[in-house]
Amino acid sequence: MGYQESNTTPAQEESGEQQNERLRDANERPECFSSTFQECLFVLSATMAIGQSSFFQGLVIVVTASIGNDLNMNSAEITWITAGISLSSGAFLLAFGKVADMFGRRIMFITSMAGFTISLVIAGFANSAIYMDVFSGIMGIFCASVVPPAVGSLGVVYEKPSKRKNRAFACFSAGNPLGFVGGMVVSGIASQVANWRVAFWALAVIYAIFTILTIWTVPPDPPGRKVPLNWLSMKKLDPIGMLLAVSGIALFSTSLSIAGDAPRGWQTPYVIVLLVLGVVIIGAFLFWQSIYSTPLMPLHVWKDRNFSLLIGCLSLGFMAFVGGQFWLALYMQQVQKLKPLLITAHLMPMVVNGILVNIICGLILHKVSNKLLMLIGATAYFVAFLTMSFMKDDSIYWGFYFVPLLLMVVGADIEFNVVNMYVMSSLPPSDQSLAGGIFNTVSKICGNISLGITTAVYNSVRNEGSLTPIKPYLATYWFAAASAGLGVLLVPFLKLGTQGGGEKTASSDGETLNDGHAEVETKG
Repeated sequence: MGYQESNTTPAQEESGEQQNERLRDANERPECFSSTFQECLFVLSATMAIGQSSFFQGLVIVVTASIGNDLNMNSAEITWITAGISLSSGAFLLAFGKVADMFGRRIMFITSMAGFTISLVIAGFANSAIYMDVFSGIMGIFCASVVPPAVGSLGVVYEKPSKRKNRAFACFSAGNPLGFVGGMVVSGIASQVANWRVAFWALAVIYAIFTILTIWTVPPDPPGRKVPLNWLSMKKLDPIGMLLAVSGIALFSTSLSIAGDAPRGWQTPYVIVLLVLGVVIIGAFLFWQSIYSTPLMPLHVWKDRNFSLLIGCLSLGFMAFVGGQFWLALYMQQVQKLKPLLITAHLMPMVVNGILVNIICGLILHKVSNKLLMLIGATAYFVAFLTMSFMKDDSIYWGFYFVPLLLMVVGADIEFNVVNMYVMSSLPPSDQSLAGGIFNTVSKICGNISLGITTAVYNSVRNEGSLTPIKPYLATYWFAAASAGLGVLLVPFLKLGTQGGGEKTASSDGETLNDGHAEVETKG
């Protein structure tokens, strides 16, 4: 009684569900969120997840001298505070991306946020150089395990092109650039009030809050996406590829990180051995990916012209950004003898401008040619570091610091927004975590390469016995300018229109581009 049997078949019901999905406005709030407030907290949590390593690097960069003095660290050990987290996170990102796509993102997201928080607390009690450097590497592992599920969750939630997706990704893209500056702000204030240990614990409190928020905000994994843990799934996980990727990237990055402080620099035998082994193993990894049935990193994604060029341009710009800002902050500490809070105040324009740039990007990604935006970003990088290359010991802040700091953030945030949007459209939803893994692995490796090269450049110029303290630092800025300049040269080869609006737009050379998924349609 009261029960009416449905005359629709399962196929008709499925067709109706698909039709409703097509009719659903992509600009509406995703159904997995009960309120806009929950949605905003999810995007903010994902942003904090992607910015973990950047927050930590920003945290330590204004107190490296204090940590080094307190723990009796030499220059190599100080460099490893920053390099350790980049090395371990870059080595494990691809592996964790595959794990997240296969076995679920939500629990991995929450666990990684909690692990990073606990590691910060423990690192704050460091009493030796090895203690600090080891926990820097451990934090890198948690950074590597949180980025893929964060990227993947965001990509699945905002699968369809829309203005809402643009805004979410604009916030998300701010994670790396603004995370670095946010870490400096936390460190500057905490270390001024107490010491560098309190800075670690203050950041731990912030991430503890977001760890709790992720339990409420991160949506469950889509049904049917997770695979059971068995021998077949382990084979699909590509364990050999994981081993080759982790070991190859680790050896290669290690050689770059230690070369600057090795007894004979790049000519030191163990540096050469590590470098050659790293390159050989990375080559073996790429070969294995070309023949394995379920590779860790499908090589077909690199056949996409825009994907390869965008990653190349972003990597060159990020190399300039990481190397340039590291030595600028160190110059303020070691030569100008500025207090951490004053260094934070000097770098504050990056925070304000970064927020503005990301807001603007969220509003114009679907209206302005993304090729033009990439040109603006790459050029901003180049002009910033070229200006810094002409600094003198008595240069005024407003001319040689303020303007480059503004331009640095323009370059970083514009490029991260454009590349993030394209990367998340270049692979299917089932591989969104993998897409994030590829994107972030490349950026971490480039950051390590930059630190290794600029350290070698700095030591080489310093050992020549420069008459002015600033000359070794200027040499690192010249490298940053050269790297950014190469990025500018790649932009003309892009074939990219707007992204995120759902319409079809024309690229600068007349080819039609699919706006939402950034695919090039060939003519006839």
